[in-house]
Amino acid sequence: MKNFSLASGCLLVLSAGILLGSCGSNTGSKTPEGSQPVAAGGGAKIAYVNIDSLENHYELLKSRREDFKKRQEQMEGELQQSFQQMQRKGEALQKRVQDRSISENEYKTTEKELIMMQQSLEGRKQNLTEQLVKEQEEFNKDLKKRLDAYLETYNKDKHYDFILTYSAGGGSPIMYANKQLDITKDVIDGMNANSKNETGGKNK
Repeated sequence: MKNFSLASGCLLVLSAGILLGSCGSNTGSKTPEGSQPVAAGGGAKIAYVNIDSLENHYELLKSRREDFKKRQEQMEGELQQSFQQMQRKGEALQKRVQDRSISENEYKTTEKELIMMQQSLEGRKQNLTEQLVKEQEEFNKDLKKRLDAYLETYNKDKHYDFILTYSAGGGSPIMYANKQLDITKDVIDGMNANSKNETGGKNK
């Protein structure tokens, strides 16, 4: 029998489709240090956030990702312990059958117990996986709200019409990004500062 583990792929990932529009005037606007807005055909100002850097340097996300990793390991440990208990019981039954030291009624009773243990283990595995996935989905929604709220505040004096996401690893609609338009550091520093203010210097 195979070892039991929680479903893989339960990872925290930021959505790569974040788009922020602004109707603000360009008059008196400020731009991030080292970045310059680009005017598109209709005069739109565009900037982007490197989603890879944000995921690697946003402290709240890093902390929560580590928490989820530890919880997944604990859940897998619980499942593995139950699996090993069932496995030992099955091996003991097999040995008694080989030794012919078990009655037919005892065999049927133990066999039913093993089936029930397996069903219980499968159910527990499913429940734990669903619980972890649900918690991660809720955090991802909260993370998206935090990012949207920060970008809205950030853009009040920047007056960008579009703030796009960029990923060097692919999956981004942007095939090339001018580094002068990169506002990632501003966003990371600002969101980290917000998190510290919320938690008194410690990320939850």
